[in-house]
This record gives sequence, C-alpha cells and structure tokens, in this order.
Amino acid sequence: MSRVYKLKGQSAAPRVPEVEIDFAAELNPEQLAAVTAPPGQSLVIAGAGSGKTRTLTYRVAYLLKNAVAPENILLLTFTNKAAREMLERVEDLLPQQTAGLWSGTFHSICNRILRRHAESAGLSRSFTILDSDDQKALLTKVIKEGNIARQVEADTGEKFPKAPVILGLISLAANTRRPLKEIIGKEFSPDPEFVAGITKTAHLYDEKKRKANSVDFDDLLIRTLDLFRTNPQVLSQYQYQFQFILVDEYQDTNRLQSELIDALAGQHGNVMVVGDDAQSIYSWRGADFKNIIEFPQRHAGAQVFRIETNYRSLPGILALANEAIRPNVKQFPKNLKASRPDSGQKPVTVPLQTPQEQASFVAQRMRELHEEEGIPWNEMAVLYRAHFQSMEVQLQLTSEGLPFQVTSGLKFFELAHIKDFSAFLKFAVNPRDEAAFDRIVQLLPGVGAAGAAKIWTAWLNAEPARTGLPPKSYSAVFSKIKVSAKADKDWQQLGWTMDEIVDEEGKLRDPMAVMTSIFEGVYERYMRVTFDNFESRRQDLEQFMRFGGRFTGVGEMLSELSLLSGPEAAESAVPAADQGQESITLSSVHQAKGLEWRVVFVIWLTDAMFPNLRAVESGGEGGMEEERRLFYVAVTRARDQLYLTWPRLWPKAYTGDTWQMPSRFLETLPRWSVEEWRIGR
Repeated sequence: MSRVYKLKGQSAAPRVPEVEIDFAAELNPEQLAAVTAPPGQSLVIAGAGSGKTRTLTYRVAYLLKNAVAPENILLLTFTNKAAREMLERVEDLLPQQTAGLWSGTFHSICNRILRRHAESAGLSRSFTILDSDDQKALLTKVIKEGNIARQVEADTGEKFPKAPVILGLISLAANTRRPLKEIIGKEFSPDPEFVAGITKTAHLYDEKKRKANSVDFDDLLIRTLDLFRTNPQVLSQYQYQFQFILVDEYQDTNRLQSELIDALAGQHGNVMVVGDDAQSIYSWRGADFKNIIEFPQRHAGAQVFRIETNYRSLPGILALANEAIRPNVKQFPKNLKASRPDSGQKPVTVPLQTPQEQASFVAQRMRELHEEEGIPWNEMAVLYRAHFQSMEVQLQLTSEGLPFQVTSGLKFFELAHIKDFSAFLKFAVNPRDEAAFDRIVQLLPGVGAAGAAKIWTAWLNAEPARTGLPPKSYSAVFSKIKVSAKADKDWQQLGWTMDEIVDEEGKLRDPMAVMTSIFEGVYERYMRVTFDNFESRRQDLEQFMRFGGRFTGVGEMLSELSLLSGPEAAESAVPAADQGQESITLSSVHQAKGLEWRVVFVIWLTDAMFPNLRAVESGGEGGMEEERRLFYVAVTRARDQLYLTWPRLWPKAYTGDTWQMPSRFLETLPRWSVEEWRIGR
C-alpha cells in the first residue's frame, strides 16, 4: 500500500476516533489475501457461499485504514440494494469514515457523471431518464408517426414487432456492442425490409430522445463512455479521482460495462473485480463470460485470488457441486470446502413416473419436513430451468393448501398469455362470454375498448350469441361483422381458425385439438411480434396444452381451472406473502441466484429440459457450459437438504407421451455423491 506523506502547516481535519480492525482475526486466509492485496489489477474468484460481500466490504475498510480517501474509491455493484448493504457494513466497521465514497450501480454512477458534464455529453443537466413504460410509449409513437409498421407489413406481409420486442433488440445491441442489424437477423428476421424498418425505428427513437433531452438506461452507459472518448480531460479527471475501483459480480458484466471499467482504470490500473465464473448465467441478456474468464490475459500481471471456503452448505452438497461443474473446460478450477461439519447426509436423486407424480412427491416431502422436522415453509424452495415447469407443482400445492409464492413471475394461470389463451377457450365454450370476447378482440391491431364494444354489439345480433351454441362456421358469421381495415385481415384469420375447433356436427373438438388450432392459427404469430420473451411464453403455452390434454372436454378443463384459481384456493395458497405468513418459494434458477434455503428441490432434470435443448443448440459448447453453470447455481442454493427430481414420461402436446432420459448433469455425477430414492408403488 502507498506511503502516507503529511504536509506541514496544513490545518488538521476534524479528528475521527481511530477504530482498530484485526483483519487477520475477522477473515479466513483466502479472504485476507484478497483484502490486503497490493495496488494493481486483481481478480477475486469467490465461490458460492464463500463470503464475497464480506471480502469486498473489508477491502474497502482496508483501503480507508491505509489512508486512501473515500472519494478516491469507486465501488460498482449490480443493484442499489447491494451497494447500500456494502456501504452500511463498511460504516459499521469504520463509523463516519465513508463520506465521499462513490458507491452504486453502473447506471447510478454514470447518471452522476452525466449530470456533472451534461453539456459536454449533448444534454442539459435537467435531462430525464425514461423508465420502461416511457420507452414503450415513445417507441410506439415513433412507429406510428413514421408509418413504419404499415409500410413494412405491406411490403412483407408479416406483422411488425411491438415496442417491447424492438426495445429488447436495441438494448441487446447496445450492451453487447454488436450492430443492431446483426441482432435483428439472429433474433428475429433477416428480411431486408424488416431489418430496415427496425433500424429506422431505432434511429428515430434515438432522435426523439435527444430532442426531448431524455435518455434511457442504456444511454446512461453509452453516453458516459462516449463522453470519456470525446473529452479526454473529463476521463482524466475521473481516472485521477478513482484511485481504487472495486467491481462486484464481475461475471455478470457485459461488454459495455467492461469498457467503462477499463476506461476508468486505464491510468493507474488499480482495479479489483470480484465474481465467480461458475455462476455466469446471463448471456441471454448480454452478459459476456469472456470478461471474467479472459481477465488475466487482458490485464498482464493481474493477480488471481481464489476464495473457496463455503459457509452455507453441508459437505455433501458441496461435494456434488464440485463434481457438477468439473466437466466445464472454460473455468477457473476451484474446490469448494465446507466450514460446517459433515452430517453424513447426501443430496437425493428421485426419478418419478410423470410430472404429476413429481409434483406429488415435492408436496408430500415438504409437508413431512415441515411437520416432522419443523422446517419453516419459507426455508424451502422449488427451482426450475423455465417458468412453465412449475405448473404441476403450483397445481399440487394449491390443491393441498400449502402456502407458496412464485418469484419467477406470476402464478402460472395469471400470466397474460395464459389468460389470453384461456379467453379463446371460454369464448369457444360460451359465445355469450363478453369478457372473453373483449380480451380476444382487443388482440386485433388497432382495436381498443371502444372498438371491441362495437364488435360485441354486432356479435350479439348473430345466432351463436342468441343460442349460446358454437356456429358450424365462425368465418361466415365474422364476415358479416364490420371491423376496421387495419384489423380486417386478422379478423378473417380468427374466423378461419375458430372454424377448425368445431367438428362436422358443430361440436367442439377435444381440448388438445382446439388449443393447437388456436395456437398455430392466430396466437403464436401474435406472441412473436408482441412479447420480447416469445420463446419462454411459447413453452408456457405448450405446457398449458399438455395440461389440457388430461381432459375430455374444453368445458371440463375450464371448470377445473376455475376451481384452482377460485376463492378457496386463494385463501389456502398464494399469495402467502400478502397474508403475512411463511411461504414456500417457487423460482427459476436465474432468479434464485444469490439466495439460499435450508431445503431445495430442483425439478425437471431431464436432458431436454435442463440442460435446455434450445440454449444448447443456439450456444453450442458455450451454451452447454452455461447450462452446467446454471445447474451449479441451483444446487449451491441449498444449505442442508437437496432433492434432484425428474419425470420419466412427458405428455407432449403433439406427439403423445415421450420417454425422457435423466439430465446429463445427473448422469456425470459419481454414484458416491448422491443417495438414490425410488418411489414405492
């Protein structure tokens, strides 16, 4: 650390009582080595549950204790909560000594810099930041004013994407520093007219933001980096000020964030990045795994510290975690060691016959753990690769009255696209269902509440509404109802699709046939241009269709859905958090990162589901390695007990029951690392 040199004759600052910290006593040897590292470039690989936050906190305290001024320290985090937590911990260690320290998210720090140098960045200091709703409204206005959608649709015959989809493409391009045209071609459509239309939309959106003296969240980073590159004196000012830069969760940084860090540290090189390459799981939103894995190559002479003592999990869980990540080629090898004594308990693998049986096992075992071992509901979690995989568990917990909350999204049957799809089914069963009709019609282009009301009035005069029975030809009835020119094509398609759901006798077909027609005829296309997470929503609907396959009639299926979401279910199950009671957590693995529970169930561990087949196909070997890291994150959430389950049979929407193989992640685990359970019949 640098030598302290005192100037004579300077008035002394108010004396702060000296606080002694015994770093060697407070930290384990691995943490201590990182905390007391000399100036320079450092990469700290902090394994799951190893005290990463503690290490960063004590590093800041160590710098302050060695006469580094607070204003010369920059601490970058990914959430404001993390920044506050670390700052509070430092203040607990060194009261009154953190004033002036710069701590916050990338966006908050960049906002602070831009406010100071707004004019140089082409803004005024009063610039406003657009939230997601503002962005959608502004981009929608751009599309309308530029007549872009109408023109592209006329040229291509394809629907132009809605604002959220285009915003997702623009953001991904910005954060990965890839050309927008490349992103459009890969993520959406290579059609030249489509590419040109979206590119024009992005350009006009940028112009509109500039005229409005507004920025979105990506602009905060982009404009700060542009400011540094066009104003070397401004960059030099912050390079001089931030003598020590610390970065949390470095494995989650994207290319844009990495460039900002490198720019700020370009003069002195005193940057410490902390993270875990084995928990890099966000490439789908722009995070660049190469940032952490190639840090030593990009920064010659950088020190690499490994923190491998885990304070969270029992030894058996860590032994499995170490084996789970071992096959990855691109990684910093590490071996998590437990600080807790060995109880002899191993993680459990449980093959089940069907998804329903898997859900029954999870619910029954949770009830046993709660009633017999006294484990609170909120100390148990069910984790899965994709949200739709939680459906059977949600149904089972609801039917048994067990309290749960879903942190990976809304309850399955409350999702917008599930409710949309249900509306088609309700209208098919009951042509007098005004609420269902309104929801369907307002999916048509340019149809709002007023337009839907007019169409409903016309529908009431049609025979199906009078008789309450589905017509033999919906398209014939629809053709007599006038809609706007903008909605006419989709209205006709809806009629043709509805024709497919009734048989020659005018009776509704079975639920699977009805849902397949609706999905392929109208709703898949609508989803693709409306939602920025089309793929996950499509999987939700496929799961919903599999659920429908259990029933002989659409009416029977809807009745079951109503009972599952009725007042009795609401009182006994979710939302437990709203009732102030403990609740089981249901979460995707992505959203569970950073959390922990005493008991964790990881479900749907089949070779098509986890690893996710599409992620592997699109990402190649890199995709497989990220899927393995995701599995590693899942198993390291558990403190005491870990259950790994999968259903052997999968009722598929189109092809019937499919035999499933257990996940290759399970297949590569040594037999000694798990205890195998079999379900008695």
